[in-house]
Amino acid sequence: MPRGRAAKFEVQRETILQGAAEAFALHGYNSTTMSELARALGMSKALLYHYYADKYQLLLAIAEGHIDRLTAVVRPTSTSQTETELPRLIARIMQEYTQARFHHQVLVQDIKYLSTTDQRRIRRKEKRVVNAFAHAIAAAYPALATQQLEKPLTMLLFGMINWLFTWFRAEGRLGYTEMASLVTQFAKGGLRATARSCTSRAPGIITP
Repeated sequence: MPRGRAAKFEVQRETILQGAAEAFALHGYNSTTMSELARALGMSKALLYHYYADKYQLLLAIAEGHIDRLTAVVRPTSTSQTETELPRLIARIMQEYTQARFHHQVLVQDIKYLSTTDQRRIRRKEKRVVNAFAHAIAAAYPALATQQLEKPLTMLLFGMINWLFTWFRAEGRLGYTEMASLVTQFAKGGLRATARSCTSRAPGIITP
């Protein structure tokens, strides 16, 4: 019996997080009250406080839970990086984004409301995600690593996919699989061209 009650408790907590993530994403963390959130979830404010002590704890759970899932996504499948690692990472990270678009939007726009300590901890986890992509790029395109370009190119790649939540809809003409393939091909084409430029010109000089 206790095990079933615990399972129900966790399901309810997750339901609350989903609702809070959507509310914060659509209306902003500052503009959303616990009373409004309770009404949207169809529960009393007292019950909401039973699961989360305050709005801050909700924001922290949304942001950190999302980044924890991302760090799990980029965890290496083997000890060696291969040229197949980057496409795998792109596909996995995009799948997570499309399934948690509100959580990602909250992480991007509302992390500033967290304490300095909590922000630093989450930023360290974000760095692990960036490093995983940078290592995959360096493994697939050694010329880029020679020029120490894997990090800047990783950030450019994230600049392309980090804002998917603003426009991508899985029910549209392009589904998740097609979009992941499109992003992968777009990224690989650009990385190959940049790597060729690195090997054909003087160190530190990259031209179109």
